[in-house]
Amino acid sequence: MTDLPLALVTGASRGIGKAVAHQLAPTHRLLLGGRDAAALEALAKELPGAKPWPVELTNPDSLASAVADIESLDVLVHSAGVARIGRIEDVSAEAWRDNFEVNTLAVVELTRLLLPALRAASGHVVVINSGAGRNARPGWSPYAASKFAVRAFADALREEEPEIRVTSVYPGRTDTEMQQEIFKGEGRDYDTSHLLKADSVATAVVTAVSATPDAHQTEVILRPR
Repeated sequence: MTDLPLALVTGASRGIGKAVAHQLAPTHRLLLGGRDAAALEALAKELPGAKPWPVELTNPDSLASAVADIESLDVLVHSAGVARIGRIEDVSAEAWRDNFEVNTLAVVELTRLLLPALRAASGHVVVINSGAGRNARPGWSPYAASKFAVRAFADALREEEPEIRVTSVYPGRTDTEMQQEIFKGEGRDYDTSHLLKADSVATAVVTAVSATPDAHQTEVILRPR
């Protein structure tokens, strides 16, 4: 087990992050990132070679301390995220800040701190973006803006760090706890019939990560059938 490559997955306690962790577990040692320490402990017991990595991603000091012992990292999956949505006239500055703090700045800072470890392993960064990172619709501007920003970050990182593979994944609406909250905010009954499964997104992530060394899957766009 100690010979397996190391992957860090943020947002691993639920949704897409949890699905990614399950699918990477057979081939990777795992650091399970998230805020809910109890949920991470429970998940780690299910996955051989997995360790909880509880951290507040928006706290730079905590983040710096948490990464201090990571000398080499093969895979970094950014799955943690929030969705504060609403029309421009209604959404507060605080909601805009929440989106950017978690969806953009936390991704930037964690990646920046881990660049030496990623370089040491010629590693792979996967950013779970969103369809909203390619198309801003009415009522979604705070969230979409943060996802457009992290898309730009990933594109720049890919150019600046040619030895590191960088993949942006753009799933459509996916059956997760976050999506349930979004439906509730929209005043809609939760209906999964036209949603992607979290496991389907995770499969796309694993496919990109396991690509042959000569291949670099820069973008993956997924939509429900």
